[in-house]
Amino acid sequence: MERLKVAVLISGRGSNLQSLIDACATPGFPAEIVLVLSNKADAYGLVRAQEAGIATKAISHKAYPDRESFDAALHDEIVAAGAQLVCLAGFMRLLTPGFVAKWHDRMINIHPSLLPAFKGLHSHERAIAAGCRFTGCTVHFVRAEMDDGPIIAQAAVPILPGDSADDLSARVLMAEHRCYPLALRLVAEGKAMVDGEIVRIADSAAPQEPLLNPLAG
Repeated sequence: MERLKVAVLISGRGSNLQSLIDACATPGFPAEIVLVLSNKADAYGLVRAQEAGIATKAISHKAYPDRESFDAALHDEIVAAGAQLVCLAGFMRLLTPGFVAKWHDRMINIHPSLLPAFKGLHSHERAIAAGCRFTGCTVHFVRAEMDDGPIIAQAAVPILPGDSADDLSARVLMAEHRCYPLALRLVAEGKAMVDGEIVRIADSAAPQEPLLNPLAG
């Protein structure tokens, strides 16, 4: 079986990257990470990748005059690595519409909320302040608008009385580490198909847990 070649973009510690590395190391997983890219040379996620024997590259956005030229450098590195899919895992840069268009339906992202709720930053604080009983995480195909695009998989996480943003963040992160590998598997197996702006999951053998559900219809 030919495995889908993946590039992962990070900016920080890379805990979601680690969940993908671990998944790709399991027998029969349909994807492999061929490159980890960061806009920060000191991102700990680069160390995680190097320890796993994965090629890494740091490209500072500060070395480029504008977003377009930085994104062009990213694109060239991804193509040179032979990647067929891009995974954003805590990449803290807004990508230009031109870059997103080049990777249309070939780039996925994970966000710590049940999209379309609480796009952007401080999602945990905002969910608590709104009095939500549940929040969670979402893996979706990337579109030019921030935290927008067809949803592949979501996991719901309860908000408990007295939760701080840090408490909730830790609980959601555990769900992210299960949700992202599931979504990558579905994409790599060709089972997550975009129909309009909705993802249809075909013949999924994934467990249909009440709080982890990739089905879109």
